[in-house]
Amino acid sequence: MTPTASDSTDRGFRHASVLLDGAVDALIDDPASAYLDGTFGRGGHSRAILERLAPEGRLLAIDRDPQAIAEAAAITDPRFAIERGEFARLGEIARAHDLHGRLAGVLLDVGVSSPQLDDPERGFSFLRDGPLDMRMDPSRGESAADWLARAAEGEIARVFKAYGEERFARRLARAIVARRGERPFTRTADLAEVIKAAHPAWEKGKHPATRAFQALRIQVNGELEQLDAALEAALEALAPGGHLVVISFHSLEDRRVKRFIRDHVRGDTHLPRGVPLRDDQLRRRLEALGKARRAGADEVEANPRARSAVMRAARKRY
Repeated sequence: MTPTASDSTDRGFRHASVLLDGAVDALIDDPASAYLDGTFGRGGHSRAILERLAPEGRLLAIDRDPQAIAEAAAITDPRFAIERGEFARLGEIARAHDLHGRLAGVLLDVGVSSPQLDDPERGFSFLRDGPLDMRMDPSRGESAADWLARAAEGEIARVFKAYGEERFARRLARAIVARRGERPFTRTADLAEVIKAAHPAWEKGKHPATRAFQALRIQVNGELEQLDAALEAALEALAPGGHLVVISFHSLEDRRVKRFIRDHVRGDTHLPRGVPLRDDQLRRRLEALGKARRAGADEVEANPRARSAVMRAARKRY
């Protein structure tokens, strides 16, 4: 989106919320109700939601990044609360706030935020040298450096192939294992250079380490498992008629979101043909709200990272 006054900065790294107006339009049906932003980030969507809510409305936000939690401390609106945690736990967190089954909308803006990418100390970027970390919550779990130090060659290749859709996954894994035998990987630039040297077919306009770094980030943070769990939890946490809005940034995420909505729109279509069921017995729990939406040309020009964003929305039937 075009940056607005509601966007925030973090250590000098600006964050522009993608599809901001469209996401908030799709999310809010009743301004006097309660909503959940499962991925606070740097607060662009949360601030926009608060601007739309009535005085009796409520917004609960979640993020596992301590820098996001620190950013949220600047919001003094009494309608707003934030909890530190993984968005897969949104059901548990909603229960703690007495909102489970009562939410009028859940927003999930999936993936890494611009400040995380732009801050070399977080270790997400192959363009800026920093510690090879990649954890969204640096206080928990295994860093990318630790995982690369112990993972078998076949496991590294599997992750690059499955999570990065990298054609030369085995070749890159082999180069990494060969080099770590001499000295471990601790810096992003070092890993990027090894991948760059080993990659036989560079894509025009794309750094050869792009797919491998994406795959590592997804592996370290368990992002796809988190997304699957969050979608299921959101469906249960929503009130009947509540809206689910999800923004994803690559095909692995979007396929999961698309399949989740499609399956719950169709209901129990896995049953054998000829089973005598009425339409209301098919457990069609979701209704799609229009087609997938992408950022417009103006937003992409202002924020190139919006180019890959896809937004899908659905309404809970019961």
